[in-house]
Amino acid sequence: MAVLKFRVYWEEDDAIYRDVLVKHTQNFQDLHFIILKAFEFDQKHDATFYRSNDTWQRGREISKEVYDRPYKVPPLLMAETAISTEIIDTNQHFIYEYDFVKSWSFLIALIQVIKNADADLNLEYPLVSRIEGVGPMQYGTKGLLGEKFADIEEKYDLNEGADGFGEEGEEDTKGADDGGDDGDDAEDSSDSDDDDTQEEDNNQDNESGSEFFEGEAF
Repeated sequence: MAVLKFRVYWEEDDAIYRDVLVKHTQNFQDLHFIILKAFEFDQKHDATFYRSNDTWQRGREISKEVYDRPYKVPPLLMAETAISTEIIDTNQHFIYEYDFVKSWSFLIALIQVIKNADADLNLEYPLVSRIEGVGPMQYGTKGLLGEKFADIEEKYDLNEGADGFGEEGEEDTKGADDGGDDGDDAEDSSDSDDDDTQEEDNNQDNESGSEFFEGEAF
């Protein structure tokens, strides 16, 4: 038995990658699942591998299933294809595509073959051995929150009044209009003297209270 170490790069940023270890007797379905685990993706979507070369050209597919689309050559199936049967040289390349709608693409390079004598047989393969960089978010923030976020949106109408205080301001304006102008002039004239007296008292209070706030301001 030998252990194969693959480096799996996110196609859009080769500084983001995961190293995974698989036994040469395991199949491409095992590799498929460990890649999804390494990048914290779910297992809900379609997927396929492509044989590739140093220039990342796409060759024959090793697919999760036979999809309803044209093929130049019928694909191999992940669950039936051992990884070792597709290793042509020590620098073997594959391309992995997940979720054909989103078209997540990863570039896979064989970087090491660990012989049986050097392999840790106590480990459970496949496994993730190294993580570099923050991986892409499969669905984005809202997708991670899922249905709970949708419930919150519906309960609190987060999409309405998005600018903040429009509705509250409208209620205040409406309340002012409903009050009307009857008797307001009389109240204003009767309260004006009281306001002048209150303003004088406030000025005196401020002068005396200012002693406590000299030096530092809040």
